[in-house]
Amino acid sequence: MYMTIAERIFAEVRSLPEDQARAVLNFARFLQSRHDARSSTPQDMSVFDQFGAMYEGDFDRDEAAARSSYQCAHG
Repeated sequence: MYMTIAERIFAEVRSLPEDQARAVLNFARFLQSRHDARSSTPQDMSVFDQFGAMYEGDFDRDEAAARSSYQCAHG
C-alpha cells in the first residue's frame, strides 16, 4: 500500500508523546507561515531596474565593506 507524505507523517507523529507531537505541529505551522510569507511578497524588481541602467563600472565589494565599516565607526 502506498502512503502519501501526510499519511507517513501522521503515522510517525501518532506514536510520539503529546509534547513532541505538538512540536511537530508547531514546526509544520512555521513552515507554512514561511511559505505563505514568501508567496505573498511581490517580486517586482522594476523599481531597481531604473538604477541598474545608471551604474557603469565594476563593483568592489572590499571597498564597499571598508566604507561601511568606516561610516559605522565614525558615524
